Amino acid sequence: MIASVSGTVASLGPTFAVVEVGGFGVLTLCSPNTAAELRVGQRATLATSLVVREYSLTLYGFGSAEERDLFELLQTATGVGPKLAQAALAVLRPDELRQAVATENIVVLTRVPGVGRKGAQRLVIELKDKVGSLAASEPPAAATTITAAWRDQVASGLQGLGWSLRDAEAACDRVEHVAIQDPGVSVAVLMRAALQTLARL
Repeated sequence: MIASVSGTVASLGPTFAVVEVGGFGVLTLCSPNTAAELRVGQRATLATSLVVREYSLTLYGFGSAEERDLFELLQTATGVGPKLAQAALAVLRPDELRQAVATENIVVLTRVPGVGRKGAQRLVIELKDKVGSLAASEPPAAATTITAAWRDQVASGLQGLGWSLRDAEAACDRVEHVAIQDPGVSVAVLMRAALQTLARL
């Protein structure tokens, strides 16, 4: 799974961003809220979710890990696909969405295009016990910035040692929790941790 992308924004649209990563232009579908925060020519880090279908691979981008996690959680509910999950996050902030599900606020949930009263009730029934675990999932802003910096260095270092980009990104994903828990951790420590995860494969 591609958990995030970090690089220079090459182009933007109302619902997408192309981010240059390792010489590739990675297309991510974004909500208008996320796209509005980005600027062409500036660096950005997007939390991402890869949706795999029989004939397509689609990468969705988000301004925070919390949004990404809610996007994935919503799709575990019956009848909710990527488009509907993205629409929910475009209409409601993550905290509003969590609170609406937790408090069974059907009126707020039906503000999402494509969600009627029965659909809102189904979201409550299927997700009420799960949304609470996401409440504290978003790291502080400073940690997000540091995470973006170390990922580039660790991924580049691993590729320099002969690992593929895919393996390097996967190793970074597996040690990301270390950087989130301790924003001051050194790149060297993260590099060693990443190498240890690759050695176990």
